[in-house]
Amino acid sequence: MNRAEGLTKRNVSKKKDEASGSSEDKGDWGDWDHVDEQELKDDEEQDDHESKEMKLTLMEEVLLMGLKDREGYTSFWNDCISSGLRGCILIELALRGRIELEKTGMRRRSLLNRKIVVKSGSLTGDVLLDEALKHIKATEPGETVQTWIEYLSGETWNPMKLGYQLRNVRERLAKSLVEKGVCTTEKQNFLLFDMTVHPLTDNNMKQRLVKRVQDAVLSRWVNDVHRMDKRMLSLLVLSHSSDVLENAYAPLSDEDYEVAMKRTRDLLDLDVEQESLNERTNELMWAVFAAFIK
Repeated sequence: MNRAEGLTKRNVSKKKDEASGSSEDKGDWGDWDHVDEQELKDDEEQDDHESKEMKLTLMEEVLLMGLKDREGYTSFWNDCISSGLRGCILIELALRGRIELEKTGMRRRSLLNRKIVVKSGSLTGDVLLDEALKHIKATEPGETVQTWIEYLSGETWNPMKLGYQLRNVRERLAKSLVEKGVCTTEKQNFLLFDMTVHPLTDNNMKQRLVKRVQDAVLSRWVNDVHRMDKRMLSLLVLSHSSDVLENAYAPLSDEDYEVAMKRTRDLLDLDVEQESLNERTNELMWAVFAAFIK
């Protein structure tokens, strides 16, 4: 997958006034070594408060970023979001401690060559997650991250594995957003057919999500990827892979847009194999990243 896909280059004239202190001057990965601790604490408290009000899964957040506010559907031209949502499911299961990558011996294998194993078979309470977990648990021997993304998407040439496909994922996620009061359900006529759509009813929820994404690459940017919240890091990478990240960056000023694009590319250019060696990280999360930014 092209790493620059989904991020549109704007034509921006360079600002010559370096003393203005704009965010354009802080675009390097190594900058912003210091982030005000009190500001981070305040933002984290606000995030905690919002999460108590409404907790969305990683899949729901990616879909919400892709939904057109009034029309209530994703772009007809977006053929990336299907596999992207399956990647979200795997990471969500990993972050909840249900699955992990198999252990390696003395000879270390690449992330994409290691198989997924079940760490805990207990149900999550989410229908999609539990359905995927059931398939993974029942499969012996195990399969790799790339293979599971293909199985869950139905993009496999093996007819014996077509039963692993998670069907109507976008519609099921949209219904979950309806149940959480974020969207509503309507019927819309498209001349030749009727389609169920889900326009937003709570635009504040999406605006807060977009603001968190923007802040992650601007005001709350840190120079160490392992200090980033794993969910936010996953959201940035997989929303890019699902071709919906541009929706969050579109409202930014030209200067901030350039900085956000550069920092996103910095994330996509990381050596996933090397980053996965960090003891504070989640190997399966990086394996999913590797599957999309290889």
